[in-house]
Amino acid sequence: MIIIGSIIIGIFSFPFITIYLLNNGNPYHNYLVNKHIPAHLEHLGYTNEVIIEQHIIAPKSSANHSVYHQRYMVIFKDEPQLKYLYGLTKKEKNVVQFCEKINVMDRNGTRSEEMTIEKTNHSESECLGYYDNRN
Repeated sequence: MIIIGSIIIGIFSFPFITIYLLNNGNPYHNYLVNKHIPAHLEHLGYTNEVIIEQHIIAPKSSANHSVYHQRYMVIFKDEPQLKYLYGLTKKEKNVVQFCEKINVMDRNGTRSEEMTIEKTNHSESECLGYYDNRN
C-alpha cells in the first residue's frame, strides 16, 4: 500500500517539479553560482559601491558546456551600458568571466542588446568564450 501511495504522489508531483525546475533552474546550481561568483568579485575588490546590479540569469539557449547553465550578470557603475557575464566551471568550480559582454544600446528610443568582445574596464586577463564547447 505504501509503494502504491508513493507512486501516485510521484506521478502527481512530477509536473509541478518539472515546471519549477524550468522556471527557476536547478536549486543546487543556483546555490553554487550564488556562493562562488559574488565571493570571486569581492576577492577582486569589487564592492556594492562599484556594482549597480548583480544576479543569476538563465540563458534561453545553451552555451558553453564546461560551465553550469546558470550565468551571473554584473553591471558596474562606470560602465552601465555593459552587462558582464560570469560562469562557474563544472569540474573545478572555478569562476570564469566570459569574453563576450552584452552591450545595451538605445537607438531612437528602442533598446537593443548585442554581444561585444572588446576589452573593457573590468575585463579579466583570462576569459572563456561564451559559445565555445557547445557540442
